[in-house]
Amino acid sequence: MAGRYFDEWQIGDRIEHEIRRTVTETDNLLFSTMTHNPQPLHLDLEAAKASEFGQILVNGTFTFALMVGLSVGDTTLGTLVANLGYDKLVMPKPVFIGDTMRATSEVAGLRESKSRPDAGIVTFTHQLINQRDQVVCQCERSALLKRRPG
Repeated sequence: MAGRYFDEWQIGDRIEHEIRRTVTETDNLLFSTMTHNPQPLHLDLEAAKASEFGQILVNGTFTFALMVGLSVGDTTLGTLVANLGYDKLVMPKPVFIGDTMRATSEVAGLRESKSRPDAGIVTFTHQLINQRDQVVCQCERSALLKRRPG
């Protein structure tokens, strides 16, 4: 199992996730249409060219979802009970088609679960970084994780 149990984390643990992903036009188009987001900046090349960005802007909710997805294998895969929430979501730089993303995660908090003695809450700070080493998305994720069995 790739994910870690609650007891295996310490505040300050940091992971540079190995999986990288280049964002494609298809990613942006499918995500925007599947989520019923008709924003011309995501779908209309001419409107996007006329904007301050000068090109198609990748859907921000795709950017956020990709950041979390890239982190799962090393953090919560197989140990997650539930994601409890996402806080302090920021997108300081835009993402464009063709950008290659990588993610990092750091443990910002740990606490025992009051209602589940077999689990605890880990708060991760996730960052998504492009090929220019710019942070394009960041958030805190609170995850209820199982404790190590036995």
